[in-house]
Amino acid sequence: MTDRTTYLSHAGVRRRGWTDAMVRELLGAPDVQGRDPRRFSLTPVRLYLLARVEAVERTPEFAGAAAVAGAGSAASVALADRRRAVALAAVGAAPIEVPRLPGPELERRAVRHRRLLAVRAPAGAAPGPGALVRWQVSYLRHALSRYESLLDGLYGDRARGEARRLLHRRLYEAIAAAYPALARECRRRIALEG
Repeated sequence: MTDRTTYLSHAGVRRRGWTDAMVRELLGAPDVQGRDPRRFSLTPVRLYLLARVEAVERTPEFAGAAAVAGAGSAASVALADRRRAVALAAVGAAPIEVPRLPGPELERRAVRHRRLLAVRAPAGAAPGPGALVRWQVSYLRHALSRYESLLDGLYGDRARGEARRLLHRRLYEAIAAAYPALARECRRRIALEG
């Protein structure tokens, strides 16, 4: 078995600021390669001698490659920020059309939607106070799920989360404007989603 203090895994090399291309070009083949005996995985373990990694990090080739990788990473961050700004603008500007239904029809659809979701209460239990209001908001929110396509193209957790929160807030605000009796539940959901 190899001494873990003298070798770095591929992930360990990446944590030191290396990209996959830099590893291929500057380090080449790993010093030790094989299967990890502690867990079953088809991915081979690649270990690089720490002394060799440190020696390459002191070369001008590494400094040049790191500068290029840093510039590429800055460009990708700028692109992600632009994509995020465009998505947030689209979410903020999209007109949201809430279906207008008479009260009894909305109640019927909300109950049917609840049954289709197979959400069952314990046998003999009556719905709690405000359950119908919650079901109506859930039904309307589901009816507006087509607006989720505004989030397409956002892949980062931070950007997608921010856009999703803005979209959900706008959807609940539109439901509250169309159905004032549901406004309190919509405000509660906005507060829950943060």
